[in-house]
Amino acid sequence: MRQFAKTLVFLLFFLPFCGIAQVAPNASKSTSSGSGEHHDIGIGFKAGLNFANVTHASDINASSHTGFNAGIFYSPGHAILGSYTELTFSRQGYDYSTSQTNNALMLDYVSLAQLMAINITKYVQIQFGFRTAYLLNAKTDSGGTKIPFIDSTGLGSQYSSLTSYMNRFDYGFTGGLEIHPVLGLIIGARYNLSLNGLYKDAFTSYTSGGSGSSGIKINPKNNVIQIYTGWRF
Repeated sequence: MRQFAKTLVFLLFFLPFCGIAQVAPNASKSTSSGSGEHHDIGIGFKAGLNFANVTHASDINASSHTGFNAGIFYSPGHAILGSYTELTFSRQGYDYSTSQTNNALMLDYVSLAQLMAINITKYVQIQFGFRTAYLLNAKTDSGGTKIPFIDSTGLGSQYSSLTSYMNRFDYGFTGGLEIHPVLGLIIGARYNLSLNGLYKDAFTSYTSGGSGSSGIKINPKNNVIQIYTGWRF
């Protein structure tokens, strides 16, 4: 099972590069045809909103948090099958509430995504692939260091900050749809599903039963919907 997972990750990360082989021949044919069509270089920028949450949201009383994303990408050519490489900054997290307070956990990531791009027409592109991310910073909007529903008394002595309590490395699947309505304008939507837990140590959620309380180990994962617009040169 572990070997299968490694193979799947390898294919998802490197398969999009195969699309480059499809791009070069088509690009050369278009140039030599003298059709007068505009040929872009495939580099662009994008920015938009994040609607972020986490899995196991009901167990930690979490709700959606609105953040933002901004980045650059490279997607050469307009062949049916191509590659799409993206580097972005993403602010996400989740809102939470207790009987005493309403607060938000905000997480800042830099993310690298490698996707396969399928051009249905010159106006519509489907994307799917694999992404990795590195956590730059973690904070609550109250400025506190307590982690919601995990540590009621503050961080343990082994953790120097809220960020140090988190897993710095994240990875998972990503996919979405882009529309290219006119010239270099792009409008898109993306769904990111993480496979790694947010915290270095899973915490216990307690549920009441007929004979007392039972504990369930939980480590929520990022779950983000992105909408964005941008320009491709």
